[in-house]
Amino acid sequence: MRTSLLFLLLNSTFIISCSSSEKEAHELEEGGDTSLNLVEGNYNVAFLIMDGVYNTELTAPYDIFHHTIFRDSIKAMNVFTVANTLDPITSFEGIKLLPDFNYLSDDVPTIDILVVPSAEHHLDSDLEDDKMLDFVRSTSEKAEFVMSHCDGAFVLAQSGILDGHESTTFPGDVEAYKERFPHLTVHDSDSLLFVHDGKFITSAGGAKSFEASLYLCELLYGKKVADEIAEGMVINWDLGEVPHLKVD
Repeated sequence: MRTSLLFLLLNSTFIISCSSSEKEAHELEEGGDTSLNLVEGNYNVAFLIMDGVYNTELTAPYDIFHHTIFRDSIKAMNVFTVANTLDPITSFEGIKLLPDFNYLSDDVPTIDILVVPSAEHHLDSDLEDDKMLDFVRSTSEKAEFVMSHCDGAFVLAQSGILDGHESTTFPGDVEAYKERFPHLTVHDSDSLLFVHDGKFITSAGGAKSFEASLYLCELLYGKKVADEIAEGMVINWDLGEVPHLKVD
């Protein structure tokens, strides 16, 4: 009797677990990651990811913006990822990432801030992805800010949203950027770590992605909050010491 009861319990647990897993998988297929806690009234910050995304340009701003939830009495940030699939994305360095939303099929929350980290093919094949460029273009129309790091600027420029705006990109790719987009005003990122023009913030990328992200926090929340976030992440932060350009 005890053996039969144990078998029934184990079998029931297996059935419930399978049903639960199937339900979660179905919900994920239908509308993104249902486990996300998107707090109403916060800024919705979407990170556009794809195969070959570089770890630093993704994780630096993600870390900074996520830490806003630990500050009191501010409009903090909901951070999530978007891609053209819900299948795992592999970063350039080999980390597997599960996108929160598929921007081609899911009902993606209204995006207040779009972040475009650099990826391996942002100078070639990614610039031929019309659906991705359409997503960037349409999101930019309603977003309060659009930020790129490193070669993410190539995506913004290719979509046309940087026309009439000043920008920068990864130091080693500035000349290629100027050549591909000769109509843009481009600043050398050897001397400027980021450029802010209108709703667009473009940064040199790499570890300097932290500084550009802290700049946006200081812009939105003030120096005290930005200093607290920087201190919590052991970053020496003083905007006055960071070479940047704010276009009036």
